[in-house]
Amino acid sequence: MAATYDENQIQILEGLQAVRKRPGMYIGSTSSKGLHHLVYEIVDNAVDEALAGFCSFIKVTIHADNTISVIDNGRGIPVGIHPQKGISTVEVVFTILHAGGKFGGGGYKVSGGLHGVGASVVNALSEWLTVEVYTDGKVHQEKFSRGDVVQPLTVIGDTNKVGTYVRFKPDTEIFEEVIFDYKVLEQRLKETAFLTKALKIQLVDEREGQEQNKTFHYEGGIKEFVQHLNKHKTPIYDEIFYCEGEKDGIAVEVAFQHNDSYVENLFSFVNNINTPEGGTHLSGFRTAITKNLNDYARKMGLLKDSDKNLTGDDIREGMTAVISIKIGDPQFEGQTKTKLGSSEAAGAVQSVFGDQLTYFLEQNPNVGKVIVQKGVMAARARDAARKARELTRRKSALEGNALPGKLADCSEKDASKCEIYIVEGDSAGGSAKSARSPKTQAILPLRGKILNVEKVRIDKMLENQEIRNMITAFGAGISDDFDISKLRYGKIILMTDADVDGAHIRTLLLTFLYRYYRELIEQDHVYIAQPPLYLVEKNKKKHYAFDDKELEKLLEEVGRTGITRMQRYKGLGEMNAEQLWETTMDPESRVLVKVNIDDAAAADEIFTKLMGDDVEPRRQFINEHAHKVTYLDI
Repeated sequence: MAATYDENQIQILEGLQAVRKRPGMYIGSTSSKGLHHLVYEIVDNAVDEALAGFCSFIKVTIHADNTISVIDNGRGIPVGIHPQKGISTVEVVFTILHAGGKFGGGGYKVSGGLHGVGASVVNALSEWLTVEVYTDGKVHQEKFSRGDVVQPLTVIGDTNKVGTYVRFKPDTEIFEEVIFDYKVLEQRLKETAFLTKALKIQLVDEREGQEQNKTFHYEGGIKEFVQHLNKHKTPIYDEIFYCEGEKDGIAVEVAFQHNDSYVENLFSFVNNINTPEGGTHLSGFRTAITKNLNDYARKMGLLKDSDKNLTGDDIREGMTAVISIKIGDPQFEGQTKTKLGSSEAAGAVQSVFGDQLTYFLEQNPNVGKVIVQKGVMAARARDAARKARELTRRKSALEGNALPGKLADCSEKDASKCEIYIVEGDSAGGSAKSARSPKTQAILPLRGKILNVEKVRIDKMLENQEIRNMITAFGAGISDDFDISKLRYGKIILMTDADVDGAHIRTLLLTFLYRYYRELIEQDHVYIAQPPLYLVEKNKKKHYAFDDKELEKLLEEVGRTGITRMQRYKGLGEMNAEQLWETTMDPESRVLVKVNIDDAAAADEIFTKLMGDDVEPRRQFINEHAHKVTYLDI
């Protein structure tokens, strides 16, 4: 019988019920990422006070009970009765969605928290939340539980401080796990401090055995940010370009410096919000630097009349740049605020940055010359890479669009249903080919370690046969030819041995994908297979464990006596096809780790540290993390 569907089935979620019912709509997910987003929402409110010129210090504390507190020395949330709602303004801020001083009422000229949902969402998703406001010589306190008021705003004492204090405990009914990661918070708060040069941010961890205390304060702002991003690279000139100015009410800051690498790293921000997809402010920057450098090169005779202009890609090769603008009422494309759409931002950046870049080049002719020379070398390499790609395409056409010889392709034509396993060596490749589902799973074995693309230009990279095999197999082209719509596989799965060599090969592959196929990572196409480390057999039943911790748990569950076989796998080739299928390749039972880029600046830093030319940072990284290694295959 059909279920009744009438007016009685239409539900209206009042107040913060909607947030608790669909938390992912407001914070992205209920995983670790969403958990940390709660902290950002409260911190961003304090940062807005700093952007308005009223806050110079923020302290974030992870307490021993895994609760979070954020205190600032801003003006404090208004404590009077709200004229529309008839309740305290503090209560309005923490219980009503889309309530805040960011909608044109004069509270904030610019703001990162544009939708006015931050504090109320954090409140809704917390088991309890306490807010204290220090203003007019009094301490005002209000307490909530899962969004509901449990203690109205009350004066509990006197104070000579000003500011706001918020402490909350995320709700275990909402979040998968309530454990805060100090490193994740550190990266975000450090970035925030770089972008707000007058602001000091302190991060304290009070948890037993994890005690830490760091303060972030950068008087140089984004100029120091570029210096930080380039610290494991070799700059090709000493001076870091920096400018700031205002045009049509839009404040513009730009800093850049070139290094001897072959990839650009541009980071753009609007009101301290990271815009990984760029937008109009980034377009203005790119237009200005391409035009001004070409004009300068012509004027100084660094480009001949017969030479073509350098492209933007040529000029930006090896550039680390930060573009930060502050704008009232920014228009973003989509809800995620990852791309700016405000048309006036392009002209503002182009005007402020372009004028000051021209002056900088005139005052620093040696820097201008070095940048142009690097661009000329990049143009030659780009031309060589284009010829290499054309040669590859011609060969493919002559061979009937042939795929790499060692690729065992799948028969399914719908790319979204297909996946390709990149495996190391013929032995593992043979096992994987026998184990796979031929309809949807393709196998591409690689011979040895691929080229470290961090140290070479694209033209040299394209000479490497294993890399060419991957490019051909993926089918989406590369660099100027890249077209994600032509990707032949919905999932690209890296499957390497669980040893040092396997980890090295995986890192080389990830470096290649991050530098040249970043969009594949950003659109959730790249995964890492998790083959088990151990096989435990008892009573003719096979059990698998993926790490030492899981092995201990398994042995406790099945009992340590009567075990007929316990094996630690050194490589995929040691598994027969049946074992490889049921543990690592069967979509019903396998474990895959999705590769994502939560923070591009942090990702760039770690790839440079592990794969770049500078040995010392790599040595320091190994020394810092060596104690975490439980098995080392020699």
